[in-house]
Order: sequence, then structure tokens, then C-alpha cells
Amino acid sequence: MSDFLRNFATDFAALNKHNLDQLNQLYSDDAVFQDPLHKIHGLGNIRQYFAELYANVSDLTFDFHGIDSVNNGEGYLRWTMSYRHPRLAGGDLIRVDGCSHLLWNSKVYQHRDYFDAGSLLYEHLPVMGRVIAWLKGRLA
Repeated sequence: MSDFLRNFATDFAALNKHNLDQLNQLYSDDAVFQDPLHKIHGLGNIRQYFAELYANVSDLTFDFHGIDSVNNGEGYLRWTMSYRHPRLAGGDLIRVDGCSHLLWNSKVYQHRDYFDAGSLLYEHLPVMGRVIAWLKGRLA
């Protein structure tokens, strides 16, 4: 198991709205962060994205339960994100499983998250959530 990945997971899990300056320790200045909903270029933009994310949710935590090093400078982290948003799911806790693919030298220069965007967001919207639940029921 990679010490880099283990340290990254520990430091990333410790992030909150009060310590986003720690992103400088995790990402290179030219890093790219991508998930199913966003593609963000540059550390400054990544910091802004996380600032907006933490400003809009409460109880945001990451539980890392799988760390897999592919080779030196590449690996995967499996995680469960838990969060509350006042306008989603009635403010109840939402849990989403996902995986991050990381490329790094001394810091991460590419971070790509894989997760079900429906379970993160769409299923918890009032109208769209009902439509998605209906569709899932029809397909099951």
C-alpha cells in the first residue's frame, strides 16, 4: 500500500471549511479535478470549488475504506461520502460510495472521482427524485 495514498486519504478526510488552505499540500498548482458533474483546472479553482461545496453542506465527511496503489505515482481510493444539505432529502444524511483515481509526483496533479451522480444529488431533488425512483422501479 502506498504511503502517499494513505497520507492523502488522511489529510483529505480532515478537510473542512476552516482549513482549505491545506489543499496546497495535496494538489499541484496545475492540478485537474474531475467528477461526473465538474472538471476543474488549477489549484485556485479547486480551492474555490471546495469552498463552495463546504459552504452549502453540513456534516460532510469522507470514510476511506480502500487504498490501492497501481504503481509509483498512480492509485485508487475507495470511499463513502456522507453529507447533509438543507434542500436535499429533507436535510437527512446522504451517503454516496465512490472511487478516486489519483496521479501524482510530489503532489496530486490529476484527481478523478467516480460515483453515481443520481445517488449524490438527483435522487434527492423533490420532483426529479420521484421520477428517478419510478424509473428505477420500472427497470428492476
